[in-house]
Amino acid sequence: MPVVDISGSDADFAADPYSFYARLRAAGPVHRATVYADEFEPSWLIVGHDEARQALNHPALSKDWRTSGQFSDALVTAANANMLESDPPHHTRLRRLVARAFTGRRIEALRPRVQQVTDELLDAMAARPERTADLIAALAFPLPMTVICELLGVPDMDRERFRFWSNEIVAPTAASGDGSAHRALSAFLAELVEAKAKAPGEDLLSELIRTRDEDGDSLSPDELIGMAFLLLVAGHETTVNLISNGVRALLAHPDQLAALRADYDGLIDGAVEEMLRYDGPVQNSTYRYAREDVEIGGTLIAAGSTVVVSLASADRDPGRFADADTFDVRRAPHGHLAFGHGLHFCIGAPLARMEGKIAVRSLLERFPDLADDPAGGPPVWLGGSLMRGVTRLPVSW
Repeated sequence: MPVVDISGSDADFAADPYSFYARLRAAGPVHRATVYADEFEPSWLIVGHDEARQALNHPALSKDWRTSGQFSDALVTAANANMLESDPPHHTRLRRLVARAFTGRRIEALRPRVQQVTDELLDAMAARPERTADLIAALAFPLPMTVICELLGVPDMDRERFRFWSNEIVAPTAASGDGSAHRALSAFLAELVEAKAKAPGEDLLSELIRTRDEDGDSLSPDELIGMAFLLLVAGHETTVNLISNGVRALLAHPDQLAALRADYDGLIDGAVEEMLRYDGPVQNSTYRYAREDVEIGGTLIAAGSTVVVSLASADRDPGRFADADTFDVRRAPHGHLAFGHGLHFCIGAPLARMEGKIAVRSLLERFPDLADDPAGGPPVWLGGSLMRGVTRLPVSW
């Protein structure tokens, strides 16, 4: 089977990966591919929707790269002690402990604060005399960043420094292969956990430190660092892209934008789900490792192989979604995989959905003439094949 290479993410692929994935799906649901630049050998790339769901929840596909035998122990930091990089029963234990603090009631209680932060950011946008802004810098980044920092109890920090660390971790540049950003963020979080243990507050991180289950089990210091790492990075990166990708899709489809403006109450929930399906924040999953021979989509994946699931391709599969390449805010896109599937389904999905709905609706209501700003230049896409989004989104009103 020929090996395809998307690790470089050239300009044409970055602008439109969906045409590429459509050609792959037409040839079959499973392919050999070089997805990430650090691969020792090609992975199996899953591009079909049904096959993606199977792979995302397959018990023989491990998420714990530390037991895969493919990486040096020198790469491990405390930040790796998180749910995303673990398997049952360890994953089950971690998720149970976190779920006790990360409840739906707690997330819903954040709604007034999310609206307040959104309104303040939009006030600052509206005050710009030039009537232009980079929507990512003005809204899409600071909103989820503020909310997740306040939720976790992260004190005011150098947001630009954190943004650099986070971007280098999820969308690394050519010069960031030494893992320095990962280590720097891990060290920052280790200091934060230590400080919270000495002087706990009413925030989520302090609650995680206090959490004990019925057997007295609790998160270890490394697990607390890993959980803070996962919630902080994943808790804002995906929402940045959800908001910016969603607004880009609306501006590129004036008829859909008009439909949403005419019926916010009836359409905003489904519109955000369609934004997630049509151009979701995460393009491809992180690695899975076959602990034994596995058959997916009629293809035998040998034990020891790495597997990557293309969420972007699965959510454009016409076998699952009619007119899959059409952006339709009236669609009911149940079953999309933007937040994953199975036991690793994103625990922060309710928060991301709420932030997305509030941000998009408030933005469109506040700026009825919102449009692309062509003077801002062409899109600059995030590097790598993990995330899906742009680094800047120039708009005018």
